[in-house]
Amino acid sequence: MQYVNNALKKRIPNFVTILRIFIAAAFFAALSGFRYPGQGVLWGNIAIVLFVIAATTDFIDGYLARKWDAESMFGRIMDPFCDKVLVLGAFIFYAGPRFSIPEWIAEDRLMTMASGVYPWMVVLLIARELLVTAIRDVLESKGYKGGAKWAGKAKMILQSFAVPLVLLLVVNCHPDKHHAVMLLINILIWLMLIVTLWSGLPYITGLRSVLRQQSS
Repeated sequence: MQYVNNALKKRIPNFVTILRIFIAAAFFAALSGFRYPGQGVLWGNIAIVLFVIAATTDFIDGYLARKWDAESMFGRIMDPFCDKVLVLGAFIFYAGPRFSIPEWIAEDRLMTMASGVYPWMVVLLIARELLVTAIRDVLESKGYKGGAKWAGKAKMILQSFAVPLVLLLVVNCHPDKHHAVMLLINILIWLMLIVTLWSGLPYITGLRSVLRQQSS
């Protein structure tokens, strides 16, 4: 019986991780039903709830894996993969036409996205993730630990709060009509962008340190 319990404990964190992918898919499906400014508001709010649930599973699977000593290669691969799908997918949607402010209601032609997210921001975020993944692969191939840094964890916590909050403001508060709401959205988005890019620096400095040790 104890063996069965231990075997089950080894599988539960991975099951939670896989569950996050399905919740993310439901989040994207719900988000597809919303179009700014007022089409599919119910779907937009459902998407908020789904994102919060998905982000919560990220903390649950990590906590259970550490508590039960159930960390696995599967979890090390799939956990960050699920995180990237959820967050980068949200940013891609936020930079898409469903969040654009129609020209007939846009007071400021420079602010055309109700979400505050523009395609160039998404490019930077994807570039950061590709670079960090490449560096981690190189470090681990040389026998160094390439796990998540504390800056990366701080980035994920910030994203987990800010992404649904931005969606809440966009769906329910009409940022094109309320400058304070638009300002708050832009602050959140720029803060996420800056922290996300900054969180990649420890990986770059870590790689430089390893290269220096090997060349000396």
